[in-house]
Amino acid sequence: MTGSRDVSGTLGAIEREDPRLCAFLDVWRQEALARLPAAARLPLAGLPFAVKGPTGFRSYAARRLIAAGGVPVGSTSVPGPGTYWKTWGLGAHGRTVNPWRPDRSPGGSSAGSAVAVAADLVTLATGSDGAGSVRIPAAWCGVFGLKTTNGLLPSPDRSGLASAGVLTRTAAQAETYLRCVLDGYEPAAAELPLAAVHSPDLGFADVDPEVAAVVRDAVRRLVAAGVVRLVDSGCELLDPGAVWQAVRDGEVPPHLGDVRRENDRRLDAFFAGTPLLLTPATPNRPHGHDGPGALFSTSLTCAFNLSGHPAASVPAGFTPDGCPVGLQLVARRGADARLLAMARAVEEALGPVRP
Repeated sequence: MTGSRDVSGTLGAIEREDPRLCAFLDVWRQEALARLPAAARLPLAGLPFAVKGPTGFRSYAARRLIAAGGVPVGSTSVPGPGTYWKTWGLGAHGRTVNPWRPDRSPGGSSAGSAVAVAADLVTLATGSDGAGSVRIPAAWCGVFGLKTTNGLLPSPDRSGLASAGVLTRTAAQAETYLRCVLDGYEPAAAELPLAAVHSPDLGFADVDPEVAAVVRDAVRRLVAAGVVRLVDSGCELLDPGAVWQAVRDGEVPPHLGDVRRENDRRLDAFFAGTPLLLTPATPNRPHGHDGPGALFSTSLTCAFNLSGHPAASVPAGFTPDGCPVGLQLVARRGADARLLAMARAVEEALGPVRP
């Protein structure tokens, strides 16, 4: 399929489906078509992709994808005013909906990017992750989401919490992103079985039993397939929620600084001996469009924004009421290529997941 057909087909799909999904803030039809002749001669050959939010076009990752021959087709929805904890998006046509359960949130803040990928409008969309903003919508929309190691790619976030990321249908497709945005990127191999620890709650989170059951079954299948070997260890952290908020606010009192240092110490000790940590991506299933209430969807993701580790969400299955669940994979700092290789092995073993 030529780049021209890819882009025009993508634009047509967005025109048909987005009034229902509200995944896009803006669609750049004329600009995308005008880019094609030059892009077709470059490595990505006119691959259409979406960018997160109104400023995503100017992000480092988007510029690198464009330089490699990618064609941005539009900006995706992000939370609007009053969307507490950035858990859903607002597109040009209204509230962004979860493709699997329109009555539920798609997650945020990379809401529209996840929906655009899940609905097969694009194969790749950029995101950013400051507390789980790539991994949570990936989990709730049933797609793959990667948060890169903090500081690996330029980020405008002065707190140091946010890192660039990508949403794709599969972990294999995310390699296109890393190959374009990382200078000197070298694919890694996953040596099976992967030594791993499954932590159902990181020692502090209150996890929905049905979410925990889906993840537990996914881990069981990975062990049975010979992809994962569970080691006799654990990974328990101190609740990082208050620390994350303090860092975001720019004032960290001494006792919260102690919590952050202790968690860093525990994670350093863990990853010194074990290459892979497995957890649920979120402790809860997607909530409704009226907001999260008392749910703290970021409790299992924000720890790794504080610590800086790369992390990904891989589709693990569905709860009985049809909500997607993500399996979070976390690796050593800087091991982004290896994490992607491990995610590919995990994804291949689990196979396509459907409700």
